[in-house]
Amino acid sequence: MEPAQPADRVPADSTPPDAQPPVDVPAGAGGEPAATDPTPPPPVVAGKSERSPKDMAISLLVLLVPIALLIAFYRGFLGGDQPTTVDPAPAIEQARSANAFPVSQPQGLSADWTTVSARYQSVEGGANLRLGYLTPEGRGVQLLQSNVPADRLLPAELTRQGQPQGPTELAGRTWQLYTARGNQQALVLLEPTRTVIVVGDARDNELRELAGSLR
Repeated sequence: MEPAQPADRVPADSTPPDAQPPVDVPAGAGGEPAATDPTPPPPVVAGKSERSPKDMAISLLVLLVPIALLIAFYRGFLGGDQPTTVDPAPAIEQARSANAFPVSQPQGLSADWTTVSARYQSVEGGANLRLGYLTPEGRGVQLLQSNVPADRLLPAELTRQGQPQGPTELAGRTWQLYTARGNQQALVLLEPTRTVIVVGDARDNELRELAGSLR
């Protein structure tokens, strides 16, 4: 028989009731349970960027310098700003071979005039020869020769709002000055077998120069 234990003695078995696992409670300096702090630790604040505006400007400059050098190389050595030049001779020869209408071409223009497009094609009601130019001032002009009836051709090319503004003499021919779409204007030559239109946003003197050069 085991001797009776004193009433104030704590049982050695620390197993909690209901078969739950024991809980280890930290003890304080005098043996009593230590107090726990329910306050969560303060959040970690990310450090602010130490880059100054000067550093950012230098980084941006490092990126822009190679781009500027590439653009300068493209323009200076590869002719990036130069218009693409085409040879109008094949389109003109094709139009003459078709013999749909008399074909004229500019003669005596300076080297500052650049041919940028040339096309001959059959269309409903006839055929068109289109030659596109860039003037010495860098403006676009189109020379159109066609045997499509003028009452259909002019509204299609100059819009229905295009109106004659009066005649003008160029190289012995009587042309009509017309309004056109937007800020464009046109010179129109009406002949029995063809209609010639010089149209673009170029100045009046450049339109006249091109029209007067046709031979």
